[in-house]
Amino acid sequence: MALSYRTRRRLSALILVVGLPAYIVAAVTLTGLINDRFGRLPVLAELAVYVILGFLWALPFRFVFRGIGKPDPETEMERSGDRSA
Repeated sequence: MALSYRTRRRLSALILVVGLPAYIVAAVTLTGLINDRFGRLPVLAELAVYVILGFLWALPFRFVFRGIGKPDPETEMERSGDRSA
């Protein structure tokens, strides 16, 4: 299912405003549970866990975020079509 540029833009904003804070809370809770169960990890290992979790949240949403920073391709095609006429 192909999403339009406008839909992907809105969905990406929703993911960043709602989903990312929820993921951060879940990641901190998970690391807190690990600390309670096994004791505190060494600082470098804890940093590695946070870096890995920082990359993992975006992997399922790559298709949504791809091309969002660029201008709307449909508008660009309309503009280029108007110039050639």
